[in-house]
Amino acid sequence: MELRTLRYFVAVAEELHFGRAATRLHMSQPPLSRAIKGLEAEFGALLFTRSPTGVTLTPVGTVLLDEARALLAHAERVRVRVDAAAGAASITVGILGDGTDPGVSRLAAAYRRTHPGIDIRIRDTDLTDPTCGLRAGLVDVALTRAPFDETALTVRTLRSDPVGVVLRADDPLARRAQLRLAELSDRRWFQFPQDADPVWQSYWNGGSPREGPTVRAVQECLQAVLWNGTIGLAPLGHDLPAEFAVVPLIDMPPSRVVVVWNEGDTNALIRSFVDSATAAYRAMPG
Repeated sequence: MELRTLRYFVAVAEELHFGRAATRLHMSQPPLSRAIKGLEAEFGALLFTRSPTGVTLTPVGTVLLDEARALLAHAERVRVRVDAAAGAASITVGILGDGTDPGVSRLAAAYRRTHPGIDIRIRDTDLTDPTCGLRAGLVDVALTRAPFDETALTVRTLRSDPVGVVLRADDPLARRAQLRLAELSDRRWFQFPQDADPVWQSYWNGGSPREGPTVRAVQECLQAVLWNGTIGLAPLGHDLPAEFAVVPLIDMPPSRVVVVWNEGDTNALIRSFVDSATAAYRAMPG
């Protein structure tokens, strides 16, 4: 059981679709499907239930997903510690997997241009850890969204985005021009796991306790809306498939795109990354 195969499995489990997972992994779908079938043969059990529209995890797959995430996180910690001991000129950046942000592309181009000799490593993380592994020592700096517990962290705001509620396109509320949180009080909301940052969880619950299915990735959020009529919040400005609608909320504070690093960290590469991020987002229109 190779770490690479586990990464493949986690991508499919989070996307719930082989095609999207292949795109995320920058590979074609046939070798990805073969790798997953090989993993299933190794365990002697199906990990996914296939259908024409995508896949769902089997009970065995659900167990493996938790274990695979833990193994991959541990492997990443080992690599970070070894690189630090060797004094390698590298920086590991955590990026929250909340969709395509044009600011990231602008920042990547600027940082590559000004730091041609630096090994820049990216750790894409799901929605359960807004610090993207910063507290666990998996990354040096994170490009993410606030709010979250900022204890022992330094946070710089890069941009603020208005927030809306994600609904199925045929939901009666989807025709509204705007909504208030109180109008959503009787609905089921998708939830992050119980061990997620409580400040983060509260914000995406609109400040009130909610009930609903647990999700970890953007695709899981969308599938919960599509299949169960669940609702949830998302920053405005992201393109969603036609099956969905996002209605602005007039009483929800904006979601802040931030760069965050450990308080007191004097790594010059982190400081230069923060400066590059600030300049890249400041130069964006709007």
